[in-house]
Amino acid sequence: MKKVYALVLLIAIVGCSKEKKQQIAENLVLKAMTDGQWKVTGFVKGSSNITSSFSSYKFQFKSNLTVDAINNSVVEKTGSWNADPNAQSITSNFVNATDPLIYLNGTWHINQTTWTSVNATQTVGSEVWTLQMDKL
Repeated sequence: MKKVYALVLLIAIVGCSKEKKQQIAENLVLKAMTDGQWKVTGFVKGSSNITSSFSSYKFQFKSNLTVDAINNSVVEKTGSWNADPNAQSITSNFVNATDPLIYLNGTWHINQTTWTSVNATQTVGSEVWTLQMDKL
């Protein structure tokens, strides 16, 4: 029975217009990001591994395109986020952020993603920053 549902979904997607396919992709990204909390499990800034700076943080992405940075169970800062499935990127911004949240600001190119993990890079000046986030 699951195969029948998958086939119907595939046919529906193939038959959709470009705009409809874009909306489906955006809805899938939104669902993946907002379903559960995320943790930074890797952050390399140039040649410096600063992952431990994020050890007390969890992140809750919301469907209204805000994201809460939760530090030791308390919302420390609320920022904004947006995903572009076509460009394979995600943009985040925590206004007036300090270390370590300031390092999350900017547009990240998504290198690899699953329903429960994201690996992304951003070039800042001459440094490449690498971010790994995993769903809790």
